[in-house]
This record gives sequence, structure tokens and C-alpha cells, in this order.
Amino acid sequence: MRRRQRVAVYGICTDDDDRILLVRAAQSLTVRGRWFLPGGGLEHGEDPVDGLGREVTEETGLQVIAQSLLGVISDTATLPDATALHTVRIIYRVERWRGTLRAEASGSSDAAVWTTRAELASVPVMPYVTEALARFG
Repeated sequence: MRRRQRVAVYGICTDDDDRILLVRAAQSLTVRGRWFLPGGGLEHGEDPVDGLGREVTEETGLQVIAQSLLGVISDTATLPDATALHTVRIIYRVERWRGTLRAEASGSSDAAVWTTRAELASVPVMPYVTEALARFG
């Protein structure tokens, strides 16, 4: 069995109405249609704060102005090609941002929305989102 490890950063971003910012996985992904926190994999040698800013801007159009580290979660999954994937997820609170929300033009996501906590129960979110919000959100 092949094994792979991935380090990623994600931001919990809430607006003045306590809505949470989510992005939807693009049709090209195996998890298409599932919702996740803005963020993604770090590039080799990339500082996590820089990676958070890059990913949030790519996926939502928003620029992170201030953030704080909340913690780290870890999970495993088996990919469609039978690779065992271990993901280490660094979770930040996005405290301030600027810009106008928009969906990613082409990439890993195809929609970006603010959603209420009540609506989360009816939205297909990735399991790590539920865990991150329960622990840090």
C-alpha cells in the first residue's frame, strides 16, 4: 500500500452575523460537491501563514489581514487509487480580511458562500470541517 502525507492550512472565518465561510469542491475532485473551509495544501518550504493567505485569496477572493493559530487536527483516508493519505491540518481563525467574496475561477473549488451554523446540518461538509468547528469554532 502506498502512503502519502499532506500538510494543509485552513481558516475559520466568520462574519458579523456569525456565518461561516465555506467553499465547495470543484467537479474535477473526488470529493466534488462537498463543502470545506477555505485553505489547502502547503507548497514545499511555504510558511503556513503565507499559505493560508494564498489559499484563501485563490478560493474566495478575500485577502487575510489578521489571523491567529487555533490548533492542529489530523486525519487519515484511503484515496481512490488505494493510497493511504494522512493529512495534518493547521487551523487558523481569520480575524480580519478585505475584498469582495467571489468563487475561484478554475481550481479546487467552484463556489464560496457564507452559511449559518444551523444550515451546516444540511450541507455536505468534509468531516474535518465538523471537527474543526467543534474544537475551535
